[in-house]
Amino acid sequence: MKVVILAGGFGTRISEESHLKPKPMIEIGDMPILWHIMKIYSHYGFNEFIICAGYKQRQIKEWFADYFMNTSDVTFDYTSENGSITYHDKSVEPWKVTVVNTGLNTQTGGRIKRVQKYIGQEPFMLSYGDGVADINIPELIKFHRLHHSICTLSMYNYGQHKGVVEVSGDGMIEAFREKSDDDSELINIGFMILEPEIFNYIKDDDTAFEKEPMEALVEEKKLAGYVHTGYWQCMDTLREKNQIEQLWNDGNAPWKIWED
Repeated sequence: MKVVILAGGFGTRISEESHLKPKPMIEIGDMPILWHIMKIYSHYGFNEFIICAGYKQRQIKEWFADYFMNTSDVTFDYTSENGSITYHDKSVEPWKVTVVNTGLNTQTGGRIKRVQKYIGQEPFMLSYGDGVADINIPELIKFHRLHHSICTLSMYNYGQHKGVVEVSGDGMIEAFREKSDDDSELINIGFMILEPEIFNYIKDDDTAFEKEPMEALVEEKKLAGYVHTGYWQCMDTLREKNQIEQLWNDGNAPWKIWED
């Protein structure tokens, strides 16, 4: 099963770094968050990726083109006439990566539609290019197959982070209290499984996948939701990026389910 990763947006909410590079190429530790996401899938044996690029897409292509340069020690030898480059202790994941320029202003659904020819008529997985989780992919696939849905998305109980104000019907504040589990809500965190029929629900580049396609699937009862109860965090802001990176640097990254 191929893994499609949405990596073409502008990342405006983390513009402190995304003005220089695509959001999925922002580094956690020494590696882009895109690499971290791919390592999660690779841990479970899914090694064929289709990257839906757009904004600054050339940087994504160049990073993979220079993969050994980015991950190995290198000796540049200029003592001979032609010179040479030697990569030391090079290791590479068993990945097949297709990077597709899906347009600068294309919506999420349009980006998926544009890579249809690389997916073919088979189920595939879909993730956003800015979130990490310790999600159990085989369990997600099992859930999808049991529910016979066209799309299964992963959901996460995203708790309220602030104190809560209770207000009466007449507009008067009744109480301040700390957040509780009852204040949380389930949100879509990506990590989706899709059947090839999904392409019939996407009209063109202007289709936001989270709008018309998902609304139609809900109406037809063909959209399932798998609740992930472990760790998940997106990287929408610089603060969230720093939180994720701190976990990585401290050796406490919950999404690092792979062995070195």
